[in-house]
Amino acid sequence: MTNDSSQHPLAEQIALFRYSLVSRLVGSDLSAKQRSAEIQRIVNQSHQIPGSHRNRVAESTLRGWLRDYLASGFDALKPQPRSDFGLSRTLSAPLVERLAQIKEQQPTRPIRSIIDQAREEGLIEADQHVAVSSVHRLLQRMGLMTPDVAPATADRRRFAFEQAGQLWMSDVMHGPAVIDTDRRKRKTYLIAFLDDATRVIPHAEFAFSENTQAFLPVFKQALLRRGIPQRLYVDNGANYRCRHLSLVCAKLGIVLIHARPYQPQGKGKIERFFRTVRAQLTNQLNDEDTQSLAALNRRLAGWIEGEYHHREHRGLDAKTPLEQWALTADAVKYPDPHMDLDDLFLFETTRKVTKDRTVSLKGRLFEVDAALVGENVTLRFNPATPKAPVQILHQGTFIEHARLLDLYANCHVKRDRRSGVIESDSPPPGRNPALKLNRLTTD
Repeated sequence: MTNDSSQHPLAEQIALFRYSLVSRLVGSDLSAKQRSAEIQRIVNQSHQIPGSHRNRVAESTLRGWLRDYLASGFDALKPQPRSDFGLSRTLSAPLVERLAQIKEQQPTRPIRSIIDQAREEGLIEADQHVAVSSVHRLLQRMGLMTPDVAPATADRRRFAFEQAGQLWMSDVMHGPAVIDTDRRKRKTYLIAFLDDATRVIPHAEFAFSENTQAFLPVFKQALLRRGIPQRLYVDNGANYRCRHLSLVCAKLGIVLIHARPYQPQGKGKIERFFRTVRAQLTNQLNDEDTQSLAALNRRLAGWIEGEYHHREHRGLDAKTPLEQWALTADAVKYPDPHMDLDDLFLFETTRKVTKDRTVSLKGRLFEVDAALVGENVTLRFNPATPKAPVQILHQGTFIEHARLLDLYANCHVKRDRRSGVIESDSPPPGRNPALKLNRLTTD
């Protein structure tokens, strides 16, 4: 086990909080002036900061988080022993903050002129030398040296992105009722992802629920099929604000954007796709298509890949979604072959190990190492596959795979009261294991 603070669950919560603020500064193609205005909004807001009684974030602190994230990704947002990593050791914090403010307010102003203004304001001593190259590197690390592009030169066409993978949208549509495994009809929900620039559907599936447990497997398949998007635009519901989705997006470098409440205009493209689904697919379903969820999803996949992707789209200058994808998908980044996506998408929950060294999960009892009795542990599991191994972590360190409790086997374990040694004993001959619970008695 380790006591490294960066592996503690609180460190992850802190990193997710910091990412929620930083993503507002890197995920919307902001100009320097827009970024400065967004920073001021964040600084003036009250926040619930994990592990702290404070509710405000200083501007210099926020800029530091932004710099660390741009340099090293999500893990750099976890609390680190070094608090001055990447900061200039020759320039004071107030001076650094003022230099950045001047550059954001006047993006085209020369660096030497910025230094002169800071000197006039008394932030630089008369005999203090501040190198232009040092300030240039500082502002470059803060992302302030990128020239602004005039908004009028970009043809957004209702904010449409130009390259595949720059923005995905996701939403849920109420679907038809199908027969479940218990032969009863159940309502379905269509969970779909749409690429903004090409209208390609990275993946879509019908499910019996619209919760996080149903959403994440569809998201994983979309990533495998069409790469990792730069941004993911989702609804504002609780299912999309869960910690697990935020953590997955943060570790993959995806900026998670939530729609503003009561403003559905931003989801117009995927709503238009849903209207097409209703008109061209769900209205044409037959009894065979609704015999099971698997049959319905086969029909959906055949329609998307065989019809929708090959039809000319009015919003793509009469190109098909696949044609537009082929023209703009050169920069799409696919998951690293060595990345374990299955592990990344595992659900997590916290349990306290009871005195009989067990933990409960989804109505089942699991045995863990006796040394963990009384400790809080993290269980990582795949809810879609109940028989899959359950990982046990303690203070961020993997300990073992939990063992499903076998009461019958525990009846035949010899315990040495003096040494605490436990030895296995074979069950009595002729005992039917299927009757283990019926024949089990307690003292």
